[in-house]
Amino acid sequence: MVLEIKKVGVVGAGQMGNGIAHVCALGGFHVVLYDVSQEQIEAGMESVQANLNRQIGKGKISEEDRDRALTFIHPTGNINDLSDADLVVEAVNENEQVKRKVYSALCPVLKPEAILGTNTSSISITRLASATDRPERFLGVHFMNPVPVMELVELVRGIATEDETFEACRVFTEKLGKTVAVSEDFPAFMVNRILLPMINEAIYTLYEGVGSVEAIDTAMRLGANHPMGPLQLADFIGLDTCLSIMQVLYEGLADTKYRPCPLLVKYVEAGWLGRKTQRGFYDYRGEVPVPTR
Repeated sequence: MVLEIKKVGVVGAGQMGNGIAHVCALGGFHVVLYDVSQEQIEAGMESVQANLNRQIGKGKISEEDRDRALTFIHPTGNINDLSDADLVVEAVNENEQVKRKVYSALCPVLKPEAILGTNTSSISITRLASATDRPERFLGVHFMNPVPVMELVELVRGIATEDETFEACRVFTEKLGKTVAVSEDFPAFMVNRILLPMINEAIYTLYEGVGSVEAIDTAMRLGANHPMGPLQLADFIGLDTCLSIMQVLYEGLADTKYRPCPLLVKYVEAGWLGRKTQRGFYDYRGEVPVPTR
C-alpha cells in the first residue's frame, strides 16, 4: 500500500521553499513552513500572498482559493512543528554541508514513517540520503523556479529509495497539477545538466568579448526563441546557485567542458549574485535593469 501524504513540511522559507508551500496549500495539503529566521518566514509569507494575488489577477485562481490556501500554511520557527508531517521537503541553500546540518537536526524530530525529500538541483541523492536515518524514505523532489508557474518536477531516486517512497511522491506531485520527469541520480540530473552549461557558455561568450550582456541575451531571445536571455536567467536563478551546480558537474563528471567560467566565479566573489542582491549581470537598483558589462 502506498503511503498517503496529507501533511507536508517545508524546510526553508526562501524563494523555492515558499513556492513549494504555495503550491502544496493550493493543492489542498496542510503545510508547515519552517525556517530558523523569523525575518525569512515573514518575507516568505509575503511572497506567497503576493504570488497568490498575481494568480488572481491572471484569472488562474479565485479569492476563495487564495484565502483557503493561506489558512493551510502554518509558518513556524519551531522545528518540532514538523513532527507529524508525512512528507518534509528540504529547500535550503544548494550547499551539501548546510543540507547535512539540516538533516541532523530534522531526522530526530520526524516520525519514523515520514518521507524526507530534497529540492537539490544538482547534489547526489544517494550521498545526501547517507546523512539521514532513512535513506530508503529519501529522494529528490526537484521543483522548478518559480514553483507556482513551472509545471515540471524532477523525481530522483537514490540507490536505497524504496518503491513505496517513490510512488507516494509521484502521486503527491501529480495531485499538485505538476508533471513528473524521472531522472537517474547523476550530477545536476536532467534539466540543470542541460541548462547550466548553456548559461556557463553564455558567460564565457561575455568573458571572451564575443558580445555584450545585452547582445547575448537579445541573440538568444530572438535567435533561439528563448523567453529570457541566459544572463538574465542566471541572475534570476542566482549566480551562487549557478556556480554551485557547475562545480558539482565539473567535479562529479570530471570533464573540462563543465569548468565554471572565471567571470562567474568573480561575480560570486564580489557578492553580485543577481536579482537577490540587486546586482549580477544586470544592475537592478534603478527602475530599469542596466547591464553591468
